[in-house]
Amino acid sequence: MSTLTEDTGTAAARETPVRRRSRADRLPYLLLLPCLVVIGVLLLWPLGQVVAMSFFKLDNVRQLRGDRGWPFVGWANYTQILGDPFFRTVLRNTVLFAAANVLLTMVLGTLVGLLLHRLGRRMATFVASCVMLAWATPALTGTIVWKWIFDDTSGLVTWAFNALPDGLSQALFGRTDWSGYGWFNSPLLFFAILTLVVVWHSFPFIAVSVLAGLKSVPSELPEAARVDGAGPWQVFWKITFPVLRPVFGILVVLSTIWDFKVFTQQFVLAGGTQDRPTYMLAIYSYAEAFSPPPKYGVGSAVAVILTLILLLVTGLYVRMVLRQEDES
Repeated sequence: MSTLTEDTGTAAARETPVRRRSRADRLPYLLLLPCLVVIGVLLLWPLGQVVAMSFFKLDNVRQLRGDRGWPFVGWANYTQILGDPFFRTVLRNTVLFAAANVLLTMVLGTLVGLLLHRLGRRMATFVASCVMLAWATPALTGTIVWKWIFDDTSGLVTWAFNALPDGLSQALFGRTDWSGYGWFNSPLLFFAILTLVVVWHSFPFIAVSVLAGLKSVPSELPEAARVDGAGPWQVFWKITFPVLRPVFGILVVLSTIWDFKVFTQQFVLAGGTQDRPTYMLAIYSYAEAFSPPPKYGVGSAVAVILTLILLLVTGLYVRMVLRQEDES
């Protein structure tokens, strides 16, 4: 009996490391499981619903409640969208707006990040705190403030232009009285103001991310380059940028995704969905789905197209990163 007990104990002891290793291998997946469930419920399930709706003709709220059937139309919604010349205008607006905003956000954020890196600790903390106020301000609140700044009667910009000498204002702009001037009526001016609002809200994140990346660059590298006679521009492009290239890549992808999905700022500045010449994909999807008569299926198709574009951008970036890792 004692021999049997000893053999059993020996076998149990021999299996223990294997079991522990197996449990350790499963532990990361178990820890990720709650997060995956939350993502599935809050993101993947609604996304699947939108994809499914894009293949049906849905023009009534009762259909969404399940009181009426969903007529299947296949690819008709996508054919209607892709064959509409207005969709090409919307896509052009979205691409040009996103490209301009990504460029301006990255340039401004990088410059501010470099400035914070050169400032002293107390001053850098103060400036960073002030800069982050823009990032912390909700998009709706910040946009309402900017809309007041460009108000045609009591706005700060209107007051500033009215304060200019009449001769100078007439020579530069061809008018002296700016009261009642519609800053949002021209598509070009509207996109310029919208770009100002979006860049103001986005660049602090870029600045802080660049600052964090600069802290990881060994100080010996820039110092050695300066000793060799390199200027600030050469130090940045030859030393700093190559080291921070992965950081800049991630920031560009995130900025592209955010700028393609701009909705709140445009909706507030335009006062709704009436200004069709300034449509972009996000507000176009909303207008198709909810403007009377509602077309939920068509709006869902636009949302799916926008999602595919963003997935394509993300996929290209991931492929670029993997290629760089293989080359290195």
